[in-house]
Amino acid sequence: MTNKLAALLLLLLTSCPNCFSQDVVQTKQYPKNFFRYPLDLPPSTAGSFGELRPNHFHSGLDFKTNGRTGYPVHAAYDGYISRLRVQFGGFGNAIYITHPNGFTTVYGHIERFAPELEQAVRAQQYQQQSFEVDFNPPPYQLQVCQGDVIALSGNAGASEGPHLHFEIRDTQTEQTINPQLFGLVIPDKVAPTLGTVCVYHLGGSPFDENTPRQFFAVTGALGHYRLAKPKVIDVSGETGFGITATDMNSTSFNHNGIYSIELKVDGQTVYTFAVERFAFDQTHAINAYIDYPTFLRSHRFIQKCFILPGSKISLYPQSVDRGVVNFDDNATHDVEYVVKDVAGNTSSLKIKVRSVPGKSNQQAPVQNTLFFHYDKQNEFTNDKVHVIIPPGNLYDDMTFTYATLPGKKGMYSDIHRIHNRFTPINGTYELWIKPDNSIGDLAAKAIIVNTDGVVEGGTYSDGYIKAEARTFGDYFIKVDTTAPAIHPLNIKEGTNMTQMKRLSLKISDNQSGVKSYAGKIDGKWVLMEWDYKTKVLSYKFDDGFPHGKHQFELTVTDNKDNTANYTANFSR
Repeated sequence: MTNKLAALLLLLLTSCPNCFSQDVVQTKQYPKNFFRYPLDLPPSTAGSFGELRPNHFHSGLDFKTNGRTGYPVHAAYDGYISRLRVQFGGFGNAIYITHPNGFTTVYGHIERFAPELEQAVRAQQYQQQSFEVDFNPPPYQLQVCQGDVIALSGNAGASEGPHLHFEIRDTQTEQTINPQLFGLVIPDKVAPTLGTVCVYHLGGSPFDENTPRQFFAVTGALGHYRLAKPKVIDVSGETGFGITATDMNSTSFNHNGIYSIELKVDGQTVYTFAVERFAFDQTHAINAYIDYPTFLRSHRFIQKCFILPGSKISLYPQSVDRGVVNFDDNATHDVEYVVKDVAGNTSSLKIKVRSVPGKSNQQAPVQNTLFFHYDKQNEFTNDKVHVIIPPGNLYDDMTFTYATLPGKKGMYSDIHRIHNRFTPINGTYELWIKPDNSIGDLAAKAIIVNTDGVVEGGTYSDGYIKAEARTFGDYFIKVDTTAPAIHPLNIKEGTNMTQMKRLSLKISDNQSGVKSYAGKIDGKWVLMEWDYKTKVLSYKFDDGFPHGKHQFELTVTDNKDNTANYTANFSR
């Protein structure tokens, strides 16, 4: 009788629309009667909260806007504008509203601010003489009520198509939280789709690109999955598991992220992952969550169901021994993956593993290497290079490797192989490289570059070029003495621009990167907007622009202080 009552209660909880969050993993409950949807469109999303993206978890919901821009964006609740930002990439144009209930909402990729906000942004841009601004208006100066139009939706910044990026953050901690847990639900009756299963034979060694892996294809549908070729998998000692999984909702064909993964062994939960909330300073820990070496090799997002010891992101509400299972008997065990979306739709997969004791997967030590600990500062030094990794920037212990390769034409150092690209870094590490004697007076123009073309910058100090590197790999020194490029698009000497709405140019720098630019007309600074996608820099003529002859000047400077200038007289 008790079992029947429990089953009935579970059925009521999972079928009741007002019990949306009761069937998913949560560490906290969130108010459901405060926030409204930011658009007056049927809610449909192109991106989900916590979705796996290169180098980060997606931090909000991407609301679809029918493939076009210009829809009114509404304040989700009463509050005041606490931050306004214009940036070259990222959100492009963004609004932050602080609410009295302890949360802040964020609206990104917008096309245009509401008039009062636009006025505040323009004032800051002219005061700072910069297109990019990021500022906090005084509290309560710009107040809004729920439903007020604060912007028009757009495609600004590093957006791949028109949409509205929307977030709800904890005002105090600035952690971002899944908006669907606040009742802003997306219609969803579709269970997650499961793909490849992976078994990791850890054998007591740190996880890395050499960890033995076995991949198994999966088949099934409607929430029920099995191995495409059923078999009992042999395991021994410390073992980890992983899986590929995506989700769709009922409003879109987009393949988005799942909400939670639970791993059970013999019916006991040993690991839980849930995209409830996370802090931005740990979002790079996605590279500890996924099988990063496999992602680099095949672009597959295998989601590991065990936690690396140095991963601190708050997406693991529960685990036993970090999800690493020690198989040390002669028995056969049941392993089950339970994968849910935020609506509670569930998919499951069961496999059987056979414990084979005595089989060792311990990796042999590599000669001429150093053992680095994830929780300590680690350093490597020789007469040409110095590496300093702060505590907490490694996700696991590792055997650090180093090699030197001969430099090539145009390089001012050897190529230094700093470990390898398969080990992710949470933040940065200090990389010092000693330049060749041939660098001479060009040391101030030196930058550190890796063989994938990534520029890490660099400053000359104490006989080294020093930079904060973001990845391991092959690094060398080159110099940047080339000024940025300026390519006028619709202006040249003597152009009549009466019929043109904008003055447009393209600017670029393929080495150290553009640091700043400044446009002037008749000697006065003017606001020039730089579009992330087209790389077009433009000045928009307003209705009050004076008729007659004018002089346009543009100065562009890169991060090594090489400067390009362009001047042209025009009439209007």
